[in-house]
Amino acid sequence: MGPIFATLTQASEPAAVILLYNRFGDPRLPAINVRLEQFEAHLEELANPRYTVLPVPEIVRALKNSESLPDRTIGITIDDSYSSVYHEAWPRLRDAGFPFTLFVAPGRVDRAAADNMTWEQIAELQQAGVTIGNHTRTRRRLPGLAPVAAGREIDDANLRLAAELPAGPAMLFAYPYGEFSLQNRDQVINRGYAAAFGQHSGVVGPGSDRFSLPRFGMNEKYADIDRFRLIVNALPLQVSDILPVSPILTDNPPAFGFMVDPKVGKLNTLACFESNTGAVKLEFLEHRIEARFSKPFPPGRIRVNCTMRGPEGRWRWFGRHFMANQ
Repeated sequence: MGPIFATLTQASEPAAVILLYNRFGDPRLPAINVRLEQFEAHLEELANPRYTVLPVPEIVRALKNSESLPDRTIGITIDDSYSSVYHEAWPRLRDAGFPFTLFVAPGRVDRAAADNMTWEQIAELQQAGVTIGNHTRTRRRLPGLAPVAAGREIDDANLRLAAELPAGPAMLFAYPYGEFSLQNRDQVINRGYAAAFGQHSGVVGPGSDRFSLPRFGMNEKYADIDRFRLIVNALPLQVSDILPVSPILTDNPPAFGFMVDPKVGKLNTLACFESNTGAVKLEFLEHRIEARFSKPFPPGRIRVNCTMRGPEGRWRWFGRHFMANQ
């Protein structure tokens, strides 16, 4: 097993941890905020030479072309153009020399929403090298919209970003609240985007769907330095044949299952956890895993995280999100 693990941890495949932030130093909304001391501890950790912080477009390009990435590659993303991004996050990221991607919903900027950046500030970030991506026009939940309305949310945002930014937007998309249907995913693909990001946890790796890429969300509750170190050292859990295909459930609870790449090795430490009830009963059929949920999911968004021990004390991580209507 040692040689197999060693092969999988070399820089011979595209793998990266993508981080997601929203607000910085704003205790009014702890669920989408990190305290400044937490954020500074994150940046100090990432300054260790073991990590390589790369622009997200470079990570996406490597994934698309099956090119190698350095071990412990990290990408940094921020959703929404809150003023704390400009006043708190950007100066710290700039001083650290770390690139990042900002996903903007132009409707908030156009309304001059309180506690939001201006177009001039966003353009300033772009001119300084920050990648600007599409977060829809008004940040509405796409699965709840008619297809024409969902497409308009994507297109109108792209037009506004192109009109206001000197270099226009990057062809990167972030689903509002991480929620999407297969139809929404197809809409993103058909518009020529290079990648789209959710808000489910997991490590980007070989075989990852470029149009539902995972990100580890950071907030006050889950941003302590020990958890951060666990995340930024995580490895992909390489899976395939994931069912159900759609995150919008027709059966509740779902018959959730997946195949694990045999190269990963023994699965005796694999465990899955559902965000509502905790540990999930698993059935192991060779390298096919079937999850058995004890009861239906409540309405709304549910996350399922599956992890197992990897080499060097690191963890392999795969996550999915589901939307239950009833």
